[in-house]
Amino acid sequence: MSATVLDDAISISNNAETGGPHYSQKTSATTAEPPSAEVESANCDCCGLTEECTPAYIEHVRERYDGRWLCGLCAEAVKEEISRSGQRLIGAEEALKRHITFCRSFRSSPAPMAADANDHLITAMRQLFRRGFDSPRAARSASNSPRRRIPGDEDSPRSPFRPATYFSPPGRLSMQS
Repeated sequence: MSATVLDDAISISNNAETGGPHYSQKTSATTAEPPSAEVESANCDCCGLTEECTPAYIEHVRERYDGRWLCGLCAEAVKEEISRSGQRLIGAEEALKRHITFCRSFRSSPAPMAADANDHLITAMRQLFRRGFDSPRAARSASNSPRRRIPGDEDSPRSPFRPATYFSPPGRLSMQS
């Protein structure tokens, strides 16, 4: 594919007859070839998805995943598998093996019938949620900041949403009629 580039050049010179500037315009057209953007098809080694990518990007992904090419979705799934490992840190190789096993088991399952498609989707989502809830999470610590206390007001009820002035200490309420 080629593109035509128009180049307008305007020159300004002094006109001896009128004493003012003289404008002249020159237009030239050149044909420019865009930089060659080679695109190759690459098949994901996990899910089988085909993507069109540059050879440099394909090589970069293969270096990262031991010679295997992964689509963006599978690469994110491998990163998620590493982060979900929690206390038992696993490497990229182990996470990749787990994801490939998951994809192969998913692809080897029989395709759902058209009437059964909704049930299959619901079952797959249920498995996904269970897998997410069953995985160990990193421990989160409680806040280390001390709670504010007002001197002499230790027995008053406190709320994290209202200041202490909204509450009266017990026994100090008076009923006036």
